[in-house]
Amino acid sequence: MRFNSAQIQENLEKILGKADNNVLHATIPFHMGYDLGGRADIYCYKNHINGNVYVTGDLIGEKQKNSDAGNYELMICHRTDQEWGPNLISNLSYYTLDASLNSGDTMDIGTFTLPENTITAIIFDKYAVFRVGLKKYGLMLAIGITEDELAWAQKYGGAKLIEKLKEKDIYPITDLKRKSILE
Repeated sequence: MRFNSAQIQENLEKILGKADNNVLHATIPFHMGYDLGGRADIYCYKNHINGNVYVTGDLIGEKQKNSDAGNYELMICHRTDQEWGPNLISNLSYYTLDASLNSGDTMDIGTFTLPENTITAIIFDKYAVFRVGLKKYGLMLAIGITEDELAWAQKYGGAKLIEKLKEKDIYPITDLKRKSILE
């Protein structure tokens, strides 16, 4: 089956609600390539959670490495309008073409955050999966975690940390200054 972006958008809106008219366009489009500074556009959804959902708009249809979410877009959530999260997932867009990202995987992002922030890493989770024809697509959530949460996930597993984030009502929100759930 040929890639159909209209059907992808319909499915995303079934999951996240209608997209906001505000699209954060990359200065240099994704298709121009990483070396030229290309980044993914970011779509905003404000009707899904009590906060803002940001989703890349250029990854589905690209040749990503295999993932438990299928071919996917990256997603991050914040309580308020933010630039940090959208910038992060836009910058991570090319990484999805080189490395497999699956639920429970973690990534240190210390250089992408400010010293006053407690969030120094992210954990990924398959947030939603849908089909267009026979092809599986998904949303891969990136959620901010603290340094000690990262170490805990590396010891006990990312799936267990995701469970704890849900138990503490933190999931799916990234709050850059939140306290660790392990304190």
